[in-house]
Amino acid sequence: MNLDGSVTIMAPREKVWEFLTDAEGVSKCAPGLDSMEIITPDEKFKVVASVGFGTVKVTFTTDVEWLDLDPPNQAKVKAHGIAPGSAIDATAEMTLSDGSEKDSTDMAWKADVLVSGSIASLASRLMPSVTKKLTGAFFECVKKHVEES
Repeated sequence: MNLDGSVTIMAPREKVWEFLTDAEGVSKCAPGLDSMEIITPDEKFKVVASVGFGTVKVTFTTDVEWLDLDPPNQAKVKAHGIAPGSAIDATAEMTLSDGSEKDSTDMAWKADVLVSGSIASLASRLMPSVTKKLTGAFFECVKKHVEES
């Protein structure tokens, strides 16, 4: 499944970059996050997060790795997560540019997500609505943290 979107954050690009590439910072906004462990600073981390698909809640243990960091312009990340009988693989990319308003940043993002195993059929039906809800909550939280700090 391919996902994409954009958001404007009322803060300079460097400040937005700093928050979004800091695992500790982003963990404050990650919906369903149970725990996060930094494996290699600024490179690899492990997260345990739960996602609800209707009445079914699945907890994934996921290895996340930053790729191709180009501060403060672009970053790519890949993730591989497992849950009982299921797996998720994702790659995501964000591109930051100066916004049209002074000290604002436009962020374009895209992700390619593949869910496999027993949760795949349920996820394929519910993923669009769940994703929209989770990404909306995530970006509202990011905006709040970055704009108010």
